[in-house]
Amino acid sequence: MSFSNLISEDSPPGTTIAVVNVDDEDSERNGLVRCSINSDIPFKIESSLTGYYTIVTESTLDRETNPEYNITMTVSDQGFPPLSSTKNMNVKVSDVNDNPPQFSQSEYTMSIAENNSPGCSVFTVSATDADWGQSARLSYFLEEREINGIMVTNLISVNSDSGVIHAVKSFDYEQIKSFEFNITARDAGSPPLSSVATLKIVVQDKNDNPPQVLYPVQTSGSMVAEMVPRSADVGYLVTKVVAVDVDSGQNAWLSYKLQKATDRALFEVGLQNGEIRTIRQVTDKDAVKQRLTVIVEDNGQPSRSATVIVNVAVADSFPEVLSEFTDFPHDKEYNDNLTFYLVLALAVVSFLFITCLVVIISVKIYRWRQSRILYHSSLPVIPYYPPRYSDTLGTGTLPHVYNYEVCRTTDSRKSDIKFGRAGSQNVLIMDPSSTDTLQRIQSEKSILDDPDSPLELLGKKENFTTVSSHRPANIE
Repeated sequence: MSFSNLISEDSPPGTTIAVVNVDDEDSERNGLVRCSINSDIPFKIESSLTGYYTIVTESTLDRETNPEYNITMTVSDQGFPPLSSTKNMNVKVSDVNDNPPQFSQSEYTMSIAENNSPGCSVFTVSATDADWGQSARLSYFLEEREINGIMVTNLISVNSDSGVIHAVKSFDYEQIKSFEFNITARDAGSPPLSSVATLKIVVQDKNDNPPQVLYPVQTSGSMVAEMVPRSADVGYLVTKVVAVDVDSGQNAWLSYKLQKATDRALFEVGLQNGEIRTIRQVTDKDAVKQRLTVIVEDNGQPSRSATVIVNVAVADSFPEVLSEFTDFPHDKEYNDNLTFYLVLALAVVSFLFITCLVVIISVKIYRWRQSRILYHSSLPVIPYYPPRYSDTLGTGTLPHVYNYEVCRTTDSRKSDIKFGRAGSQNVLIMDPSSTDTLQRIQSEKSILDDPDSPLELLGKKENFTTVSSHRPANIE
């Protein structure tokens, strides 16, 4: 009566597939009908009313396991002999996106030689999806991340449809030796499902770097020489050539060879260690200047090499070495630059010296002129004398106290003194003729004033105490 030949795989158990009506025109036992279906399918038959049967799902369906089923329905009566008939039905299971993509491996490792061409194919990733149709259509994506400060998309790219991985740039083993990143495979189902695989790219080294000599240092403007005494015996270690190679593996294995030498019978170079030694005893006949050319080779294919020149001085004293090595050429440009800088420095120093000398002389002349102007000036100069100066020199017995004013000018070599009235003051005088005796003296004395002096006296009042003596006091 009804039949659905397409059922979704996510249908729950008990879903109806078909409704069947069975009729037998016989009567009694000959009209009683029995229905059944084949047992190798996840379906069963149920009877709801007399003569009506339904076919339903018995368990969960899986399209990826069985995409379709053939149902054979058999009906028979209970007569004798029994009669029967059959009917075949084909049921297809529709797909549901219930399976994520699957990579063959969860991790992949691939190698690529350095100095590759940008854009070259490195590897191809592939995933499968057990679903059907759009649910099985896959796309590939790079998972963004940072590798040694560089975004992974600046190193590689992936084709979203085919999964082919390309190198974006040329790799350098000396900068990056290996790196890892993730690839995501996503289907086009609804909702989409995805899975992730890890890829590791190993950069293989190529012999693209020559050896680098670290010692002896090669300079263009100076001469470096190793000294060997004339008493050196066989096997004397002169020096050691030190070199490195930034490559790896056998590309970094170095060997040393003596290419040229002033006396090849005097020195040898260690093949593996680069040590330069004497192979015989040094004699007085050997030249002071010895020049060795050592070649350093790596073990790569093809091999790369570097050359170093070693200067050896066979001498017992330093002056002997200087006398022999003075004829070595120096770099002309270096000498010219050195001479230029020396001349420039001398000129600057001379200019600064002359400038300082002129400034000092100018200051001296200026001060001398200022002093001359002050000397010829008509303005009085009033020097400062300490107040209340007491003159206690003398051997007399009668002390005298005088008050006077002193005025000096630059236009006269003589000084005028104006005596005033002595004030009533207390003065302590120590008598030099007696010890530990202090005399307290009060004196007031009138001193002659000269009101007719032509020069107005200005000054600071000073107090002097004098002691009479047998010699006259000279006051200027």
